[in-house]
Formats: sequence, structure tokens, C-alpha cells
Amino acid sequence: MTGVRYEISQTTHYEYANDVALSSQLVRLSLVDRPGLTVLHQRVDIDPTPTTQRAYLDFFGNENLWLSFLEPHGALIIETHAIVERDAPAPPAAKDTPAWEEVRDTCATQFDPGPDSPAHFLFPSRRVSLDPQITAYAARSFKPGRPILEAVTELSNRIYTGFEYAPGVTDVASDPREAFDLRKGVCQDFAHVMIAGMRGLGLAAGYVSGYLRTIPPPGKKRLQGADAMHAWVAVWCGDDHGWVEIDPTNARLAGNDHIPLAWGRDYVDVAPVKGVIRVSGAHTLKATVDVLELETEKPLILPA
Repeated sequence: MTGVRYEISQTTHYEYANDVALSSQLVRLSLVDRPGLTVLHQRVDIDPTPTTQRAYLDFFGNENLWLSFLEPHGALIIETHAIVERDAPAPPAAKDTPAWEEVRDTCATQFDPGPDSPAHFLFPSRRVSLDPQITAYAARSFKPGRPILEAVTELSNRIYTGFEYAPGVTDVASDPREAFDLRKGVCQDFAHVMIAGMRGLGLAAGYVSGYLRTIPPPGKKRLQGADAMHAWVAVWCGDDHGWVEIDPTNARLAGNDHIPLAWGRDYVDVAPVKGVIRVSGAHTLKATVDVLELETEKPLILPA
């Protein structure tokens, strides 16, 4: 292996004002092998112990862990720990990618029903509506005949420079138009705005959730969003180049600093935890993430 090796730890802690009588939860916090990502070790610890649980892969290849709790509990703690090898594929040269109109026309004729097909990523989805103003904003980067990755990179850079990274002004249920009007938000919002603009132009764009390297290499700037789960965009660049991932929050193509966890049409397809609980009163959520680079020249000793 020639990539970068990481140790990833995450704690997701729900605290309830009163005991939860019963609950059902869907957890997407397990990494899976993907092109450019190899999972060497992984463990998920859950407190309290679920009454029942079942793991399966969803349509897009994300690992889902379904949990049910039939005993009263005042908190739910999910701790994940993984060691992975990241060796991201080299992106194509932007000037060598086809004109965006050619890619748009190719997308419109896709009949492949598989999970990687651009056909699934062309239309409105539960968290990404199509909006004429966002489409017009994106269209400024897509001049006639321009190579698609050049246009995508410019759009990403415009979002980076024109929007303010501001936690707390939106939430997980926000529509892209809300962040677009404010020109503020977090990585989820920037990804949704970019996806909405590209889909409005007839291009395929998907949503990727994952992690960022917490401590950058010497001399490199720390990436925005590295202290939590992150989100970026996958763009279909035609049959020859396939999916290329780009991070509008940091104005860069996704590489070895980006560790993908799950991907889908928008946040709803990859939400790390969602479910139903029977309880009265409020609850609080605290999540911590740590992504540390390991020395690849040393022998790897996996935890028991």
C-alpha cells in the first residue's frame, strides 16, 4: 500500500431529559472499502446494548446498522474506531475533460440502473430542490464549450469565496435556497447549493459525507470543517473520467485529506444517525471526531 494511513475515532452522544421508553435507530458510521479507500480495522461500540441489531448495505453501498432498544435508557452513546488506508485516485486534468454540454447530453441518455449511474443524481431529491436563482448562479461558470472540470472548479471556488462558513445559521433540514440567500452555512449547505446548481443545468452531482485529516502536514493550512464530519460533492465528468470529487468548503479537489464514509443524492441518504424515539422532554447531542495520520513505515498492530 502506498497511500496515507489514518486512525479515525468518533463519539456520538445523545443525552435525554427523561428515559427513552423505546427507540429505533439507523446508524451510518461504518466505513466500507471503496476505490482509493481500504478499511484495515473497524469497531462500533454502542451503549446501551441494543435489543436487536442488523447490518446491511444500502443501494449506494453504504453500510447501515439498524438498532432497536426496548429497555428504558437515559442516553445513547455510539463510539466508532477505524484504521484505513487512503490512496485517492488522481483526478483528470481539467482541460482534458469533455465540454460540459457533452456530459449533460450523455447524462440524459443513461439507462444504467446501477448505484454509480449518473441517472440517479440528475433530479430533485429530498434535501435538494431545483431553484432558478441557484441554477443561474451556477450557469455563470459554465460557458459554452468549457471543459466540465474547469467549470466545476470555478463554481467551487466561487462558493468558497462568496459564502461564509458560519455554523449555527442553518440546520440539517435547511433547503439550499436558505444558505444561498444568506450566503452563509456549513459544508452540508455548500455541497447542497453546488449540487442544486449543477442539477439545474442537467448535470449529475452527488453528496459525499466523510472525514478530513485533523492535523495537516507541516506547512499546510488546516481545512475548514476538520473538527467534525464533513461533506463534499461528486460530479459526473463523462464516461471516460467518471465521478470526480470536489470540496467547495475548501475550494479543492478531494484527495488523501478526504476520507469518504457514505455517499448518496443528498444529506438524507447519508445521515449518520436517524430514527424514532418514544420520550418526553428535550435531548442534547454532542459529537467529537478525531482523524490522525499514522506512520505507514511502522508495522501496523491492529487492536484486538
